Amino acid sequence: MLLVSFFSCEKKGTSSDDQFSSKDLNFFNSKIYNKDLSLTERLKYNDKAINKLSKELKKKDLKDFDRYLNNYFEFQDWGKYKSASLVLLENSLKYNDSLYYGLSLRYIGNYYYQKNNLDSTFYFYTRSEKVFNKIKDKKNYPIILLKKGIVQLEINDFLGADLSLRKAYQIFKNGNDFQKLYATLNTLGSVSAELKEYSRAIYYYKQALNVIKKGNLNNLEHQESNCLNNLGLLYNDLKDYKKSIYYYNLALKSRNLIDDNPRLYSIIIDNLAYSKLKSNQFSGLPDLFFESLDKKDSIEDLSTITIVNIHLSEYYASIKDTINSVYYSDIAIKNALKLNTPLYKIAAYKQASNVNKKKSLNYSDYYIKLNDSLQMLERKSKDRFARIELETDEILQQKDSLEQKNRSILNYFIGTIAIGTLLFFMRAQRAKSRELLLRQAQQRANEDIYKLIISQQNKLEEGRVLEKNRIAKELHDGVLGRLFGLRLNLDGLNHREDEAAIQERIHCLEELKVIEQDLREISHELSREKYVLVNNFVAIVNNLFEEQAKINPAKLTTILDEQVDWDILSNTTKINLYRILQECLQNINKYAKANTIKVEFRKDKKGNLVLNITDDGEGFEVDKKSKGIGLKNIVTRTHESDGIIEIKSAPGKGTRISITVPLEQKNIKH
Repeated sequence: MLLVSFFSCEKKGTSSDDQFSSKDLNFFNSKIYNKDLSLTERLKYNDKAINKLSKELKKKDLKDFDRYLNNYFEFQDWGKYKSASLVLLENSLKYNDSLYYGLSLRYIGNYYYQKNNLDSTFYFYTRSEKVFNKIKDKKNYPIILLKKGIVQLEINDFLGADLSLRKAYQIFKNGNDFQKLYATLNTLGSVSAELKEYSRAIYYYKQALNVIKKGNLNNLEHQESNCLNNLGLLYNDLKDYKKSIYYYNLALKSRNLIDDNPRLYSIIIDNLAYSKLKSNQFSGLPDLFFESLDKKDSIEDLSTITIVNIHLSEYYASIKDTINSVYYSDIAIKNALKLNTPLYKIAAYKQASNVNKKKSLNYSDYYIKLNDSLQMLERKSKDRFARIELETDEILQQKDSLEQKNRSILNYFIGTIAIGTLLFFMRAQRAKSRELLLRQAQQRANEDIYKLIISQQNKLEEGRVLEKNRIAKELHDGVLGRLFGLRLNLDGLNHREDEAAIQERIHCLEELKVIEQDLREISHELSREKYVLVNNFVAIVNNLFEEQAKINPAKLTTILDEQVDWDILSNTTKINLYRILQECLQNINKYAKANTIKVEFRKDKKGNLVLNITDDGEGFEVDKKSKGIGLKNIVTRTHESDGIIEIKSAPGKGTRISITVPLEQKNIKH
């Protein structure tokens, strides 16, 4: 759908003569705005004015600098336009001038728009929008919303464009800037048409026509013809070809349209011809298509030349002239490939697949692939625009936070100097009062120290309690578990007197010595356990499995996932998992009477470590409170490892305990 882009030069008011003398201003203005001079000469004088201002740019000179900067937009010298915009950006930050800071961001966005870099355009427009909104600039805020909405329309972010443009419309409709109001309404009509909200689109287009008449805007750009053409396109989408033809003919009645704006003229007659074709009105066809093509060839408009060739191919296909239909579809493909724009290539390949039977399958394949890639590109672009807007908000929040901190530091500095000065002048006369204040301050300091000592004692007491609990868990989960295993072994050896039983008893005595040593180590070197587990976790777990196989005749199945990187697992988590496994096996041995036991360590799809312990024993009621601390320890250790635990059990149905912990030091990935 045709749009007249609203990216015109934005000029300011009269220049300040603080930087230049009145003579300098008059001289440069007489040269730069003298249309009798060549563009090169006018640009040269504009360069001199910019350079003279840039040498020592003061805050009072920003207005003059901004005026000459915008001349580069009119002269379409984009390199100098961007360079001058960056100078304005730097100095607006230097002088903390929010108005020119917002304007410089908008100008840089204008530069990237001319270079068709819509990502950068959207980024700078969004930053500019936030600045103008913050300072409540009702003049520049709706302008940047309009520009942003146009960019969002071009990237097919129709909902975002609708939101931006509606905000701009609410401000423009209460003012007298008819040109911007027209541009907003016309673009809103295009957005509504893309959203298939046709009645709203018609309303906006007709409002735009009223604004053109009210503001007398029908200049060389022929806004009225453009708006009427958009109405024709809308009715063409609705397949109401009678109305579309009516509006196209109305658009062509504009005086001097063919001379003032040949591109718009050629677009309108192409649209008129296509509506006639779709409504089977062949009068004037294909001459209207060829007239449009002649105009477009003269202005080298490759995109619309491609569209006319597609329409010509459709026309000849409708009258069964296959040769010409294929001929013009081939021309459309060649132009689309030169243009290298997915949208035009899709349209060209689609038409070619309909008329060229020999290559229909190939063209259809190209069309489908291009269409899929275009949809993917649009989705990525919308996501990227959303990220840009979010990142812009974060940058501005950081900037505001930094400004607040700087203000706080400045206020603190000023307050400190003021207090120091006041104390200096009062010191001589208030010596006694100062001594009293010092005593009071000393008393308060003593009270603070006393409170600090009490607080420290409380913390030490809390540390002792925590250490007691930790040692209790170590004794219960470690030493008692092993003693229980030894007791079971010795019970089994009471009825045996063979050589193997003697060796087993000796082995048990050795194990008792080890437990004795462990108790000493718990008292003097509690950190040794962590070191062993960190470096030998898998080996220790396997040793635990071997001990379990000796103690309990139940069939034990173990699975250790090879994909688990044990090195990244925290030391605390390794210790906790080992103790949890040890406690679970001990509970199975005591109470479950299980025939099969399954232990599994695996890495889930989210990158977490999962420990599953399953048995087919007698089970228990999960909700029933337990008198022991074993199950509580399991839950506590799971929470210490930032994990989650799930216990499923019922009398006679076995037990399944599933524990999920993060492999790395971060929150669990749900």
